Amino acid sequence: MVKTGAIDFDKVTFTYDDKRMVLTDLSLSIPAGTTCALVGTTGAGKSTIGRLLFRFYDLERPAGGSIKIDGVDIRDVTQSSLRRAIGVVPQDTILFNDTIKYNLLYGRPDATEDELIAAAKGASIHESIMSFPDKYETKVGERGLRLSGGEKQRVAIARTILKSPKLVLLDEATSALDTHTEHQIQDSLDEMCKGRTTVIIAHRLSTVINAEQICVLKDGKVAEKGGHVELLEKDGEYASMWRRQQEVRDDGGSSKGSPVAGVASERQPLKAEPDQVTVKVER
Repeated sequence: MVKTGAIDFDKVTFTYDDKRMVLTDLSLSIPAGTTCALVGTTGAGKSTIGRLLFRFYDLERPAGGSIKIDGVDIRDVTQSSLRRAIGVVPQDTILFNDTIKYNLLYGRPDATEDELIAAAKGASIHESIMSFPDKYETKVGERGLRLSGGEKQRVAIARTILKSPKLVLLDEATSALDTHTEHQIQDSLDEMCKGRTTVIIAHRLSTVINAEQICVLKDGKVAEKGGHVELLEKDGEYASMWRRQQEVRDDGGSSKGSPVAGVASERQPLKAEPDQVTVKVER
């Protein structure tokens, strides 16, 4: 389905329960192979955009607008073909109570041994795995409890590398990590996203300063967009959030997940809850 990976949101309007609009007439274009970061306060609609892109929900026709990839409305393709083209690194990586190898192959079950190892090296976790007594056959425990937070995130990155998607969605991918581990994993993420259209949902602005396009969401709309320096020069919403995060950091605190930072995480993992999904017949 996806050839280049250009994404276009055209007048997207969405509500979960018809009581409060989450997105209102939102338009946004993300050129193929570029990185777009979505930032904003809690409830601004960041995670909703991710859910719509992954088709956990569908927009109403025609009032809800449209989301297109390479000019094709995502509602006009099967969910399976769309999701094969998108790799997701979530805030909370879900692992099965099985071996590391099994969990890595979840990204692409038919991958070869060489491809598996290459993906692990790309995520900078191969050496850690080889230090374990059972190496790739090491059991990770329930929900991956035997691995550290950083190791679990690296498994998620390796899965995505193995999947080799045209589009990458990073949903608060490093928000649960300490600053040192975050910087290490950020390098792996940057390498993985090269040449791929990437959408980053983030609350730590320090992780998105290199994005070609940063969109500040407010009240379900794009309030500002541009590069990091450009937005600071505008001295608007983004600049205000940046100053508040720097103040927290200068005070010796951490901006991680702090409402004071002005862009607190929505704390809603990118997943579909059983009671939220309407089963649709794929075309």
